[in-house]
Amino acid sequence: MNCVRVVAPAHLHAGNFDLNGGLGRLYGTVGFTIDYPKLVIDVEKAVGVEASNILAERFARAVAQSFGVTGFRVVVRESFPEYVGLGYVTTLGIAIGLGVSELFRLRLSAEDVALAIRRGLVTALGVYACKVGGFIVEGGFRKGSAEKHVPPLVFRGEIPSDWLFVVAVPEAPRKRIVELRMSREDRILQEVYMSSEEASYLSRLVLVKMMPSFVERDIAEFGEALTEFNKRLGLVWQRYQGGVYCDPVVEKGIEIALRYAYGACQSSWGPTFYALLDSEERAVKLAEELRKLLGSHRGGEVFITRGRNRGIEVIECG
Repeated sequence: MNCVRVVAPAHLHAGNFDLNGGLGRLYGTVGFTIDYPKLVIDVEKAVGVEASNILAERFARAVAQSFGVTGFRVVVRESFPEYVGLGYVTTLGIAIGLGVSELFRLRLSAEDVALAIRRGLVTALGVYACKVGGFIVEGGFRKGSAEKHVPPLVFRGEIPSDWLFVVAVPEAPRKRIVELRMSREDRILQEVYMSSEEASYLSRLVLVKMMPSFVERDIAEFGEALTEFNKRLGLVWQRYQGGVYCDPVVEKGIEIALRYAYGACQSSWGPTFYALLDSEERAVKLAEELRKLLGSHRGGEVFITRGRNRGIEVIECG
């Protein structure tokens, strides 16, 4: 085998239920794996270690050094934007590691790769989106051993095939959010604070409303829980992002989305936001409304997708 192709999914972040840590763990992440957009890379045998962009080369070299392999090239065939709330950076790193694993028969897990590339060790949604897909709840990292282990997967469910996501990626806030993430994110994550009472409420919201309604496929109750969860987290993050949501266009977009959808959220720092529906007709109408909104605010992308209930796929190519 001289070449493998890796197809890896994007994901949508809903939030973290414990930013207090009083019970010994921090964060704990809720989110979804989606069918579009995708990352597609080829990992080919070559001389040395090469890659088609700087970020891919960084991950390729980390994988080569960690697992003692060399002689491969990474070619990015299809991608999506980084630092917009779709999980590109972690997805790229895991995809490269699992592609190299298949090419050289290393039998690595997604967790092995995450430790090697130092991604997914604080919030592991991206690791499990690549590993198993679906609706994901992970349990947070243990205080005192941060970045030594991948946070555990505590719940994974199959996203119903009739549930739709209308996803919007506005252009206007992107530059500011990238600058925040590149220059201030590490400091913010060290100082952000949530009361024990709020962490308790959010954890309860996930455990006794969000997860049971997901299992029962009660999209109305699930969407209600999802929206409340994300909005309450916005109140925690507002001092850093400038409001409950990262930008007025996102706030307005979520307001519009909730006229059509069961739930709506900002994904991570944004600017991506999304809505959950079970009607194609309403999804199309909402997408049209959001395109008009973004069109009046420097543009952006709006698309309709479904959940993806599988992780990365690796096939032989060439």
